[in-house]
Amino acid sequence: MLSGSSITRKKMKPSRMFWHTSGREQELENCLMVLMKYTKMAYGSSDGADKKKKVAIIGVSSLILVAMVVAVAVGVKSNNSSDSSNSGNAAPASELSTSSKAVKALCAPTDYKETCVKSLEPAAGNTTDPKELIKIAFDITMKTIKEAIANSTTLKDLAKDPRGKVALDNCQELMEHAIDDLKESFEKLGTFEMSKLQTFVEDLKTWISGSLTYQQTCLDGFQNTTGEAGQKMKEFLKISWELTSNGLAMVDEFSKVIGSFNFQGTSRRLMESDEAPSWLDASKRKLLAATPATIKPDVVVAKDGTGKYKTINEALKDVPVKSAKQFVIYIKAGIYKEKVDVPKNLTNVVMIGDGPSKTRITGDISYVMGVTTTWQTATFSAVGAGFMAKDIGFENTAGPEGHQAVALRVQADKSVFYNCHMDGYQDTLYTHAHRQFFRDCTVSGTIDFVFGNALAIFQNCKMVVKKPMDNQKCIVTAQGRLEEREPTAIVFQNCSITAEPALLAVKDINKSYLARPWKEYSRFILMQSQIDGFIQPEGFLPWMGTFAINTCWYAEFGNRGPSAVTTHRVTWPGIKKLTAETAVDFTPAKFFLGDSWIPATGVPYEPGMMNV
Repeated sequence: MLSGSSITRKKMKPSRMFWHTSGREQELENCLMVLMKYTKMAYGSSDGADKKKKVAIIGVSSLILVAMVVAVAVGVKSNNSSDSSNSGNAAPASELSTSSKAVKALCAPTDYKETCVKSLEPAAGNTTDPKELIKIAFDITMKTIKEAIANSTTLKDLAKDPRGKVALDNCQELMEHAIDDLKESFEKLGTFEMSKLQTFVEDLKTWISGSLTYQQTCLDGFQNTTGEAGQKMKEFLKISWELTSNGLAMVDEFSKVIGSFNFQGTSRRLMESDEAPSWLDASKRKLLAATPATIKPDVVVAKDGTGKYKTINEALKDVPVKSAKQFVIYIKAGIYKEKVDVPKNLTNVVMIGDGPSKTRITGDISYVMGVTTTWQTATFSAVGAGFMAKDIGFENTAGPEGHQAVALRVQADKSVFYNCHMDGYQDTLYTHAHRQFFRDCTVSGTIDFVFGNALAIFQNCKMVVKKPMDNQKCIVTAQGRLEEREPTAIVFQNCSITAEPALLAVKDINKSYLARPWKEYSRFILMQSQIDGFIQPEGFLPWMGTFAINTCWYAEFGNRGPSAVTTHRVTWPGIKKLTAETAVDFTPAKFFLGDSWIPATGVPYEPGMMNV
């Protein structure tokens, strides 16, 4: 994993509410009733107080999405002609139209306020129908971004080496993913229900964060390339980054507003253990609790020819596109030497093997080959939402000399991995984006071998640190949160961090650490876990100089083992203290509403703090 290029970002300022603290409820109500005139939305009959609150929520949620989608569309388009300035004088309030006032209110909590306002006001025009605005904005977004990336011939001419050209190709796919995450946010509006308000907000935060992650991954690909293509791409993405960040700020502020008012009916409704999400086929519930003898797969893959196919890639051709039902692929014991990609349009794919040491998917692509990026080195990539895997081993055999060499990359939202092994050296497991749950898994590696910017929780997992090359240090995690408002983190709960015998013999030469901050707001929580004695007392290692030691968010709670003693830990401002009450915030039920999607899979699961 490389540090990569990044866009210069503003430090997040303290929250700026839409209204003053004094009399905020009345000001909110007045402001939102004005916005409702603009959006022309209605809610239905209710008593007066409840009706005003419910109408207010719907109005704000609609405008948030209008702002977010329009901002990205207009920002990308306007960036072709001029850079946006974040300075200037606001027009007097009396001169603003109703729609302009709505835009001003929405832009208030953002870090790039002037960019936000200047982008949104021209797009608003005289249109008052929010659905029409969203439709127009979304069409412009898709068209403008796709055309801009497709017409990147000039940038390709500026790339002086093969890796730079590959990075540009990656950017095209990554920006498609960024668009898809904004599209998910757009479509979420159509399913909005008051009783599922928190899920609505959590989904938006996850997907907007994903869009930011994809944009940054595009830039990371230009590390160690020659020519001007990387710098030009950075300039190209500057405005789209700012406006996507603004969208996250709007949603974050919205969630704070709702939380402060505690509207009746908006609190989290935890799912009972026997309730399944709508996408989970009733005939296949508890699938991950089944055995090869009891499952009824849709397709069988076997190297020995006893299945329908001999390769996993052949089996994926049978998977229906964008299916709401699970498609089960049983992969019999064998070593499958193939690069596998479960794309975005193949949803709810379930793969079950004969055991992580028997069913193995292997590859050897590495960064050192010179014609690829870290993102592309993955032996197996899970992108389609709802992906699940059980009893499978994922491996990159490039070895330590291959440097960055990913065994498994996960972008699939609400993905689950149970009793799987991920084996490699540097960058073994790329928890790239979205919500991910790992249970009873083993991950092995040397440097940053669990990394990425997902909302990733590991329960009862084993982290095995291997011996690196001479003069190398070992680091277990390198989380990549880009902005403070992002909901992302890597969380280890009741896991064990241990070393292979070869490393123990040289532990004082090749020193090992728990984490280092890959990106500015890197976040890692280690709780209720076993930490063996080979980990250095300092615990954490800087990335480079003082980068991110003030802004990262690292915390430990309730750990055990020789290296769990925190007396000699680094004393960066980014090292935080957790209590029994605050640690609960990083358990599955609270961190990513795990009760709504994990129990029905049949995976062993603890929603809160564990009894250890």
